[in-house]
Amino acid sequence: MRIQRPWRALFPLVLLLAPLRAGGAEAPAPASPAQAFFQNLAAHCGKSYEGKVLFTTSKDFEGQRLVMHVASCSEKEIRIPFQVGEVRSRTWVLTLEGDRLRLKHDHRHEDGTPEEVTNYGGDSDDTGTALRQTFPTDEFTRKLLPHAGGNAWTLEIDPAAQEFRYSLDRGDEKRFRSSFDLSKPLPAS
Repeated sequence: MRIQRPWRALFPLVLLLAPLRAGGAEAPAPASPAQAFFQNLAAHCGKSYEGKVLFTTSKDFEGQRLVMHVASCSEKEIRIPFQVGEVRSRTWVLTLEGDRLRLKHDHRHEDGTPEEVTNYGGDSDDTGTALRQTFPTDEFTRKLLPHAGGNAWTLEIDPAAQEFRYSLDRGDEKRFRSSFDLSKPLPAS
């Protein structure tokens, strides 16, 4: 007569529960670098960070206080209002489109109506990682801003330096670089 060990009877149950952890179901592994970047950025939802200009070709940004607020995060969209000095007209909109990301720049007047130049940006390219994504200019932007046809925006999360970086290049020319300190979230206002 063979003795059935109790743990063997429980083995199928253990296999069913393996994907679960103490807090509930484990988040599914991202299927692409873009999805991993989206998840990494969403971890900052509800927080604001102060930044600084590292390089700019625009007088509008010189000496201005920069603040990014990872304001709202859904399964497919992250909205990040970007404040330059007292101007609160800009929002970065990151949308998950399958295994790619789309970055758009939403510019609004104080009354909430869209500015004439708004919704420009691009889709992530094949060089992205879980910590860095680059967005070459899309067709809509090339029509809206013909001079910006060679633009590429880059978003980067640097865990070692605890920084979020936003930059704009036009071809081989640096146009704008900023860095935000992720180690010091701003108090809620």
